[in-house]
Amino acid sequence: MEKTFNAAEAEARIYAKWDDAGAFKAGANAKPGAEPFSIMIPPPNVTGVLHVGHAFNNTLQDVLTRWHRMRGFDTLWQPGTDHAGIATQMVVERELAKEGIARKDLTREEFLAHVWDWKKKSGGTIREQLKRLGASCDWSREAFTMSGAPGAPEGEEGNFHDAVIKVFVEMYNKGYIYRGKRLVNWDPHFETAISDLEVENIDQPGHMWHFKYPLAGGATYEYVEKDEDGNVTFRETRDYISIATTRPETMLGDGAVAVHPDDARYAPIVGQLCEIPVGPKEHRRLIPIITDEYPDPTFGSGAVKITGAHDFNDYGVAKRNDIPCYRLMDTRAHLRDDGAPYAEAAAIAQSVANGETTLGEMEADALNLVPDELRGLDRFEARKRVVQQITDEGLAVMVPAPPDDSDGNVCFDGGMMPFVESKPITQPFGDRSKVVIEPMLTDQWFVDTAKIVEPALEAVRSGRTKIMPEQHRKVYFHWLENIEPWTISRQLWWGHQIPVWYDEDGNQYCAASEEEAVAKAGGKALTRDPDVLDTWFSSGLWPIGTLGWPEQTPELDRYFPTSTLVSGFDIIFFWVARMMMMQLAVVDEVPFRDVYVHALVRDEKGRKMSKSIGNVLDPLELIDEYGADALRFTLTAMAAMGRDLKLSTDRIQGYRNFGTKLWNAARFAEMNECKPVADFDPTSPTQTVNKWIVTETARARMAHDEALAGYRFNDAAGGLYQFVWGKVCDWYLEFAKPLFASGDEAVIAETRATMAWVIDQCLILLHPTMPFITEELWGEITIRDTMLVHAEWPTYGEALIDADSEREMSWVISLIEAIRSARQQMHVPAGLKVQLLQSDLDEAGQRAFDNNQAMITRLARLSEVTPTEAFPKGTVTIAVDGGTFGLPIADLIDVGEEKARLEKTLGKLAKELGGLRGRLNNPKFAASAPPEVVEETRANLAAREEEEARIKQALERLNEVA
Repeated sequence: MEKTFNAAEAEARIYAKWDDAGAFKAGANAKPGAEPFSIMIPPPNVTGVLHVGHAFNNTLQDVLTRWHRMRGFDTLWQPGTDHAGIATQMVVERELAKEGIARKDLTREEFLAHVWDWKKKSGGTIREQLKRLGASCDWSREAFTMSGAPGAPEGEEGNFHDAVIKVFVEMYNKGYIYRGKRLVNWDPHFETAISDLEVENIDQPGHMWHFKYPLAGGATYEYVEKDEDGNVTFRETRDYISIATTRPETMLGDGAVAVHPDDARYAPIVGQLCEIPVGPKEHRRLIPIITDEYPDPTFGSGAVKITGAHDFNDYGVAKRNDIPCYRLMDTRAHLRDDGAPYAEAAAIAQSVANGETTLGEMEADALNLVPDELRGLDRFEARKRVVQQITDEGLAVMVPAPPDDSDGNVCFDGGMMPFVESKPITQPFGDRSKVVIEPMLTDQWFVDTAKIVEPALEAVRSGRTKIMPEQHRKVYFHWLENIEPWTISRQLWWGHQIPVWYDEDGNQYCAASEEEAVAKAGGKALTRDPDVLDTWFSSGLWPIGTLGWPEQTPELDRYFPTSTLVSGFDIIFFWVARMMMMQLAVVDEVPFRDVYVHALVRDEKGRKMSKSIGNVLDPLELIDEYGADALRFTLTAMAAMGRDLKLSTDRIQGYRNFGTKLWNAARFAEMNECKPVADFDPTSPTQTVNKWIVTETARARMAHDEALAGYRFNDAAGGLYQFVWGKVCDWYLEFAKPLFASGDEAVIAETRATMAWVIDQCLILLHPTMPFITEELWGEITIRDTMLVHAEWPTYGEALIDADSEREMSWVISLIEAIRSARQQMHVPAGLKVQLLQSDLDEAGQRAFDNNQAMITRLARLSEVTPTEAFPKGTVTIAVDGGTFGLPIADLIDVGEEKARLEKTLGKLAKELGGLRGRLNNPKFAASAPPEVVEETRANLAAREEEEARIKQALERLNEVA
């Protein structure tokens, strides 16, 4: 056996061996009549590359999959990728741009041919990266959410597209899908609606402008501000209402000004009209002042302009109060330049504000209220023009300017200046386009989720589907109990094209094919809707679509509903909840029984990983440096339910050392000629040490399986770590040495067989988490009939527990550890052999001591063991179960010098503790410091307190000696 495990050389070779053997295929290693276990990979984008979140998610899935496969379940881990409409279209457009080709230079069919070509060449990147992680998916069944779509090349003949279209048509016919106008996140770069998950809210330097909206007809009112006790603090007569906005260009589409119904400052003018202070004076629009619960009287002026077509909160106010929503921008976020002249449009809007006429939603949307001179401008250029016009007209709220100290003037009156606050503004950006997203009222396709949500709620309430941990069950209910219509259309070319056709009168014909639509239309000429379906719609069908639905395939019968879904918390609503709704709506069944929701992978300080911070850990680089097993074990060991994972390279390196420890244990066994014995009976050992390690192995197996069955991944991994390193490597290998040197052939043979069995059990139990090194050792130790990936998982348990040997060896270990701890605390030189004094000891303790004295003497580095009636001065007392021992160390160390050293350390530590406690007790620190800094300070305090306790204990012992 080689001295070390070469992960860089071995991992690809081992994975290829598994792959070539079909080790991961559905049903591989299943026992006759086995229960199915199926798990669906959350499909990564076809454009994606492996990031640390993928590595975490897929490691947990692989642990479950390998564990069930080795236990003989009929296992399927279904892989595949999402066609990622906007991301893929962006990538291909960039590639074409390198050749000087723009998408709009091509027909839709020509562009899609380029996309399929890109997918063939580059779409398998993440698959190969998942293989490097060790993912044991059934790659022969790899799915793709656009398989079988029109124009799909050879090799993409699946029927996922058919499933998506069939579901759309069925849901349309049931009235679950409709076309309507609603506010959406609009990406002006890609000219499409996007989901909330594709929006990044970023704080940026910005401005808030304060403007006056004059009251109609020159009306005035008494504006009064009061303090908490009702005392008047400010009073003036105003002929306007003050508005603050970060987006002045949207004022052109205002439909009202809203104030809170309890805001007494504006009570005199509620119901009156005010003037939008921009646009040609002769056509200036008047809008009503209304009340709504949305405005916050304590924020800004307490009055909010309502632009229903360009703000999500305003949209809600507009809908509640029947305020028209006037769209100002085109698909590029330029101010509209279509429709009737401004004068004509403004007159119509004014008649609506006066209550003389009403507009339907479509009529209001068609009205262009952009003044003629601003039409066609980019929104940010229009902002500058609007601000300048209002300021020039004197309708900006004015405040005193800073003193003018130019030319040596000091405290010279600077006059008045427009009130413009410079402050951080949270702006929505497209996560791919990197442009500011515009809330936009557009025509889209929607799922009327209110009609399909109740079965998804009831399935979780009743326990048909279980969501863990509990906090995410609450998130699920919050989302679904407050659900809004789901926007499912995107203005792209890459994706499942909406299966709806229109005649020249705008009538809709929904069908699976154009031929069917034409037949429905009585042979009329039809035009297909150009939009495509949101990728979340198709991935919402992932569980049934990957198993062959709408055909009733054997796989669908066997593996659906699936057993477990492992998902990130950020897509509970976007994916998990939608799969629940759609599978129940389509096939009247839940898609999965268990949903395990994992938390976020952060850096070692608890910060979110970010390229701008420079703290991103690349899993492929980590695999290159430390090996896949070390990364996998780290992620599993830190996967505490409901808690974010703080990943550091130190932890990964530590678990790489764990793999080295395992390798060295196997080499030690090999050097002592330990080979697996066929049909070894773990109840057969006679030696206490061997019976003890069999007991520990049984306990480790039971604890691991119980933890994994409860999705306590960290407990499962942590238990194996303690068993393999703490029990097998640290103790059993040492305890076995005297047995190997005993000269008793029967004892040697028994110990060899036991050790070989124990090493094998370590490999089996660790394989789901550390598959590469365990498979390599499995093959190195001896020739086997099967690879470890298909080894039979053990079921032994209580029958292997030997309480007597467990009690005896636990006592021996506790004595050795106590002696070592005392030596370390007292700074006794590590290589020095010391005398051990034995005082009182009960019968069980004496028997354990006598049986193991040689081991205790060697491992505790003792020169002799001497019984005594009383300990002499200068002895450190060591208490164990049933008796007392002592270490006479007065002549081995300078007690006074050692006390002085520890007291000096304690004094320095006290200062550190005072500083840390002072920071944590300071409310300002807790309120202003980043959460990761506060948590790090708490951790430092806990570590220093633990160190203080150790030093105080050592001082107590030294005082005892003195």
